[in-house]
Amino acid sequence: MFSRLPGLFLASFLLLGSGCANLVSGITSQLADDLAGSILNSEDIDTVREGVPAYLLLMDSFLRSSPDSVDLLLAASNLNGAFSALIVDEDRIKLFSDKSMRYVEHAACVLKSPLCDARQQSYADFEQTVSSLKVSDVHIAYSLGVAWVGRLQANSDDWAVIAELSRAKLLMERVIELDENHENGGPHLYMGGMETLLPASMGGKPEEGRAHFEKAIEINEAYLMTKVIYAQQYARLMFDQELHDRLLNEVLSADPVVEGMTLTNRIAQERAKDLLASSKDYF
Repeated sequence: MFSRLPGLFLASFLLLGSGCANLVSGITSQLADDLAGSILNSEDIDTVREGVPAYLLLMDSFLRSSPDSVDLLLAASNLNGAFSALIVDEDRIKLFSDKSMRYVEHAACVLKSPLCDARQQSYADFEQTVSSLKVSDVHIAYSLGVAWVGRLQANSDDWAVIAELSRAKLLMERVIELDENHENGGPHLYMGGMETLLPASMGGKPEEGRAHFEKAIEINEAYLMTKVIYAQQYARLMFDQELHDRLLNEVLSADPVVEGMTLTNRIAQERAKDLLASSKDYF
């Protein structure tokens, strides 16, 4: 039902300039900073794809000794979600996306956040919980929303999971209300992706999705993956070849080397080439 969105869930890790900056204190934090910086600024996608599993094992080892470290749990959630977008094996994608969700859910409970056990709440209670969130809750709410969308994507064949889409959207909408600029406009990117998963005839809201994509670009045009997802999700859904090709050509002509975004920009350009190559056949 849902198409894969290569790169969208990389945003949870790669959109951040300092997503792992506060893993734990002291030498562990410095190690995490250095590793995160190397990944974020790498121009070699294959090396990152091959090297990230070792980093995941390292994170798991940190969690064995600090199982309730919120910073570490959120960083582990981010990285597991990001890695799921770099692999193609569906079983492994489900494994890493579920792991990402578990880590952020545990972090919410450690924080005693209203979002602790959010998926188990009745919808009416969940609505109340979300409406009660404050600016101070944005970080955990956004992290949970990102992991949730990743889980939805990975389990698109499970209608019980798909039924949670409305909750993920409600949560991300609240994040936008509280701080639309959070993580360089990431909430708008995710909302754009969710609103364009389905055509209007099946409950999607493509024009609202377009508005979210445009806002995400306005907030952070240097993050090239936004235009790729905009083209893939909205332009193809609406059979707008002119918009599709314009967005992708803009991605290909842009300088991908941007502090903290180089890797995902390189991935965006690879994906843009593939989409452009199939443009005539698709439209």
